[in-house]
Amino acid sequence: MRQIVLDTETTGLNPRTGDRIIEVGCVEIVNRKLTGNNFHRYINPERDSDEAALAVHGLTTEFLSDKPKFAEIVEELREYVAGAEVIIHNAPFDLGFLNHEFQRLGLPSFTSHCAGVIDTLVQAKELHPGKRNSLDALCDRYEISNAHRKLHGALLDSELLADVYLAMTRGQNSLTMDVAVESSAGGELGDAGPLGEIIVVAASAEELAAHEDVLAGLDKNVKGSCLWRNYSPAGVTAE
Repeated sequence: MRQIVLDTETTGLNPRTGDRIIEVGCVEIVNRKLTGNNFHRYINPERDSDEAALAVHGLTTEFLSDKPKFAEIVEELREYVAGAEVIIHNAPFDLGFLNHEFQRLGLPSFTSHCAGVIDTLVQAKELHPGKRNSLDALCDRYEISNAHRKLHGALLDSELLADVYLAMTRGQNSLTMDVAVESSAGGELGDAGPLGEIIVVAASAEELAAHEDVLAGLDKNVKGSCLWRNYSPAGVTAE
């Protein structure tokens, strides 16, 4: 399975009021393995970033002025994500911007090029209800170092999210791993051979006497015959 962990940085919070994407970072996972085939582009948004957004990502108008416009990188991005399952933290935010950029260019929506979308924020809230589930909080929870993260960056955040996603979903892979082990050990469970002899160890006279003392104490407490007096294991007749 091919999966793409994706993050964006933007000039602000709302594409409908003119905010644009200024950075796209993607990390490729194939069969739960990081491949190193990443995608990273800075983009000239043709406008300034809001002060609050600039404080988050630190990408100035001057830095972005000579970078390609979104129209110049869209084909690369489409080819990169084509047919893959896309993993995003707080997916509605990034997808809102990506779909808006595709719409501006008269293209089918970004999501139409993907096999599906996983929102790790939704997953995290289900796994850890009532707790903080930001990317930083999840890094702390899963002991993934983010000490080098001073500002938000699309590629760095995607790399961290990839590690978080693999850690967060590790248990879901156990069945597949078990089947693989069984196959390497000789095929299906039905081919595993006969079970070993079942050994039954009978209670000693001392243990039976101690058990009887316990039952006698229970009889005294209930002023009659305790429930265990009437119990007989399958195949054994009570005397």
